[in-house]
Amino acid sequence: MSTSDIWEIDAYQPIEGYVLGFDFGTKRIGVAIGQTLTRTANPLTTLAATKGVPDWALVKQLVQTWQPKALVVGIPLNMDGTEQKLTNLARRFAHALKHETQLHVFGTEERLTTVAARAAIFEAHGYRGLQESQIDAYAAALLLSEWLQQHIAE
Repeated sequence: MSTSDIWEIDAYQPIEGYVLGFDFGTKRIGVAIGQTLTRTANPLTTLAATKGVPDWALVKQLVQTWQPKALVVGIPLNMDGTEQKLTNLARRFAHALKHETQLHVFGTEERLTTVAARAAIFEAHGYRGLQESQIDAYAAALLLSEWLQQHIAE
């Protein structure tokens, strides 16, 4: 079993269309939209969360608006590949997301996406561009883009 199999909430199956990506956090959850045709993703929004629980009505509104074929949740790991406190919370969020939306949900390893997002935004816009909500959505786009590159055939 590969490491990525450990994080799959659903077994992977071919999909075409839009995919929503989620960068889980206990206070904010970044959301990105991706397209399987182009295998690219863009930041969409950031949802406020209370102890990792978003306003499910807002999540359902995003699903209704974009009509994604699947959802992808970043599962945070330590740099050495071990689990951390947020790992199980992100898994719980992924399972709740599946329950609330009835869509296929895939987990993907993610490490340092928030750090990479912060660096990219700082490089492009300087210190004034560092808005936490934008960073979380950008981090979601990074993890979703990587997932699309790995799982969607050219």
